[in-house]
Amino acid sequence: MIKTFTVLLAYQCLGELIAYAGNLPIPGAVIGMILLLASLSLRPGLASVIESDALAMLRFLPLLFVPAGVGIMVFAGRVARDLLPIAVSVVVCTALTIVVTALVGQGLCALWPARAAPLAAPATAFASPLHADGNTAPAAVDIKKVDTP
Repeated sequence: MIKTFTVLLAYQCLGELIAYAGNLPIPGAVIGMILLLASLSLRPGLASVIESDALAMLRFLPLLFVPAGVGIMVFAGRVARDLLPIAVSVVVCTALTIVVTALVGQGLCALWPARAAPLAAPATAFASPLHADGNTAPAAVDIKKVDTP
């Protein structure tokens, strides 16, 4: 777990350093994440070092939302006063995110055509729960009673 924390903290610090030194408007944590993604893409061995511990840390991710929730409660009056602009911005940004994600997905699908043949139908057909007449009742089955000694 120490290796994983060290790697993640090193990338965050590197991102903060780049953001501060370059006077960039992008948060250092975001720059660090981009650098981590690039490193994981270029050095697959790094993923094996941090994967299991990073997955274990994801269990505690909801705890990171507690300070934000407390902040909302502390400034509840201000949030209530500005509720309409906040709600409009959340809805507009969510819709914009969905549209941009769909367009990027379509663009990527157009750039990289399918490489594999389409999946064939399964060799065995699964029985439908519906009968030919549309009835969903189970078919009558004769079960022989087995006497046990």
